[in-house]
Amino acid sequence: MQTILQQLQNTTALEWIAVVFALAQVIFAVYNYVSNFIFGLISVIIYIYLFYTGGLFAEASLNIYYAIISIAGIYFWLIKKNETSNNIQKASNQEWIITIAITIASFSISYIILKNYTSSTVPIWDSTVAAFAWSGSYLLAKRRLENWLVLNISNLLAIPLQYQKGYVLTSLLTMILFVIAIIGFIKWKKLLHNK
Repeated sequence: MQTILQQLQNTTALEWIAVVFALAQVIFAVYNYVSNFIFGLISVIIYIYLFYTGGLFAEASLNIYYAIISIAGIYFWLIKKNETSNNIQKASNQEWIITIAITIASFSISYIILKNYTSSTVPIWDSTVAAFAWSGSYLLAKRRLENWLVLNISNLLAIPLQYQKGYVLTSLLTMILFVIAIIGFIKWKKLLHNK
C-alpha cells in the first residue's frame, strides 16, 4: 500500500489533468451527453504525450485514434443526429463485422509495428488493449449499446499493463472506468428499452 501511495505522490500534474478529463468524459458518456467527446479530446491529447514518452506506443497511437473518434463522435451525435447515430441502438450484424475487423486489423498492425520498429517490451499486451479500445470507440461513436462491453475488455486488460508501466493513477482511473462502463451499459440498456 505504501508503494502505491508513493507512486501516486510522484504522479505528474499532467497525468492528474488527463485522469480528471477522462473521468469526466466517461461520466458524460453514461448520461449520453455529446460533451463527453470534448472532455475526452483534452484527455487523449495529454495521454498521447504521456504514453509515447513512457514507451506504450500502441496506447499512444490508440489515443490518436481516440482524438479522431472524438471528432467523429461530435459529428455523428450533433450533425448527423437525425440519422442513425442520434439514438442508442444495438449494433447491427454489419457493425459487428466492422467491429471485429477493426479489432483484428488494429491488433495486427500494432503488433507488427511494436515488435519490429519500437522498443516496446509488451507488444502483444499493448496491442490487445489498443485493439479492443479501437473497436469499442467505434461503437461509442455510433452510439451502440455494446460499446461498453467491448471497451471493458480493453479496460480489464489495461489495468495491470498501466500499473506495470508505472501509471498507477491511470490504472486506478481504468478500474473506475471499468465500473462506470458497467453502469453505462445498464443505463443505456434502460434507455434503449424505454424508447
